[in-house]
Amino acid sequence: MLSTDVAIVGGGLAGSTAAAMLGRAGIRVVLIDPNEIYPPDFRCEKLDSSQVAVLRKTGLADDILPATTHDGSFWIARFGRLIDKRPGDQNGVMYDTLVNTVRKAIPASVTQLRAKATELSTSRERQHITLSNGDSVSARLIILANGLNIGLRHALGIERKVMSPNHSITVGFDLKPVGRPSFDFSSLTYYAERPSDRMAYLTLFPIGNATRANLFTYRNVDDPMLREIRQNPVKVLHDLMPGLGRITGAFDVEGPVKVRPIDLYVSEGHLQPGIVLVGDAFATSCPAGGTGTSKVFTDVERLCNVYVPEWLKSNGMGDEKIATFYRDPVKLACDMASSAKAYQLKSISIDNGLIWHLHRWARFVARAATGFARSLRTPSPARPIDSVKPSA
Repeated sequence: MLSTDVAIVGGGLAGSTAAAMLGRAGIRVVLIDPNEIYPPDFRCEKLDSSQVAVLRKTGLADDILPATTHDGSFWIARFGRLIDKRPGDQNGVMYDTLVNTVRKAIPASVTQLRAKATELSTSRERQHITLSNGDSVSARLIILANGLNIGLRHALGIERKVMSPNHSITVGFDLKPVGRPSFDFSSLTYYAERPSDRMAYLTLFPIGNATRANLFTYRNVDDPMLREIRQNPVKVLHDLMPGLGRITGAFDVEGPVKVRPIDLYVSEGHLQPGIVLVGDAFATSCPAGGTGTSKVFTDVERLCNVYVPEWLKSNGMGDEKIATFYRDPVKLACDMASSAKAYQLKSISIDNGLIWHLHRWARFVARAATGFARSLRTPSPARPIDSVKPSA
């Protein structure tokens, strides 16, 4: 049996970040994950400035940011009209690249076990983990960071409460311009033209030499559109956003089209001695809201900078210690903001009530006014755009 202070189950973004932070702090850590190299996974594909700010608190920003692609400038459009251009504040990166870059920052002092955790037992003093290879680990604390995998949680009596089943579906693919070497923009967000299209927005951003596209929709998993977009993605994009081509020019789709549905859930029965949940293991977020990475970095930063070092100073690992993390005001504010944004964005995108129609128009007018004011401060050569008659 391998003995350690902290055992981390799951080597995705949350688990790998925690292992890097605690290892650099001189804490004895074991990271348990079956994959030597984290495989391709359709999840977070960019970091915004607020997420980079939290990342800097983890001490890993200088390790991670060189692996990302900064967008340079950011365009906003709707109804076939370019309504704002602003300086870029996003860094594109594929999720597996992000995780594997974090893993390179994990110090050699951290023991990494290439196996699956098959069984957990917890108490107020020592925690025990049985591995798929027959080995076992004893730790003072388990950090459960195994994402959407629910088996270990259920065995401990931790359940997930689904708050919004099939809340959203994200579609990801690469876009390339036709007849020219590059798009006129570095990054673009194009908002839905009609609530009946049941989408929030399409965002285009650079990752390396490619232009990555994420389309955020609110549809059932058996919706024919999801099958059609795999087969004829260019047609579907033009059908959903008739004015898109006025901004992008002719384009084609490269590579596979990936589809990821998400349920919004929160954990129940998670306050137990000896174990703490972070990231998606604790609660999911809506990718359309762009808050998932914020939640991961906030969870891990607060846990590893504030709580774990303090907990290890005294004997025991009772639930009264664990509760201080779940009550952390920074974590609570982040979780609440993420949840609120998920529901608000869905309503403002697809609800047909008068209040939501007014919200949509208010956002459009506010963004257009901001863009107009920005253009007066920093004039740039205008690109003619045909006027269109927008529909609410």
